[in-house]
Amino acid sequence: MKKTILAFAVATVGLSGCMTYDPYTGEEKTSNATKGSIIGAIGGAAIGAATSSKSDRGKGALIGAAGGAAVGGGIGYYMDRQEAQLRHRLEGTGVRVVRNGDQIDLIMPGNITFNTDQSSIRSGFTGTLESVALVLKEFDKTIIQIEGHTDSTGSDSYNQLLSERRASSVRDFLLNQGIESRRTRATGYGERYPVASNDSAAGREQNRRVELTLVPMQQ
Repeated sequence: MKKTILAFAVATVGLSGCMTYDPYTGEEKTSNATKGSIIGAIGGAAIGAATSSKSDRGKGALIGAAGGAAVGGGIGYYMDRQEAQLRHRLEGTGVRVVRNGDQIDLIMPGNITFNTDQSSIRSGFTGTLESVALVLKEFDKTIIQIEGHTDSTGSDSYNQLLSERRASSVRDFLLNQGIESRRTRATGYGERYPVASNDSAAGREQNRRVELTLVPMQQ
């Protein structure tokens, strides 16, 4: 029976699954939507078979697999599309797009976002943020967490306030571009979460950053 369930699930996913193209590596990869469909299809097939009569279990597994694939792949597909748009618009800007499951991180280094010791967005970076806002308005079923980070130069209290002001500046900019305030949250973390050593100028430059974390709203 398990083999039958798996066969139905794989067959269903085979119809809906797809490969995506990674513009950074030039390689094909299994999309997150496909992974979600696989998980959903197998789970749905098992439930469909278990809740059907013995004579209709094959049919029940097929229906369950199809339903599970649709549910499992829906959020992944939505985030796949959003990721593709962001990568297209942000290519060559210096902003990194990182995908973690159904979460998308936009890492904006300090050398392109803010001048030293300032919380006003650089004029040369506003065009990039406008491009981000266009995608965020199109994909309005995501929550936007805006985080400010600094290096360890200066006091803890000063760095904390600076990171908060920078995160707020990015949030205010996005709101002015038409992003709904209920979707956003700005937080400053000061120097608490470095991504590189603060012992070198290059490391401190990496630590001075703003990150946008995009997560799907609960369905």
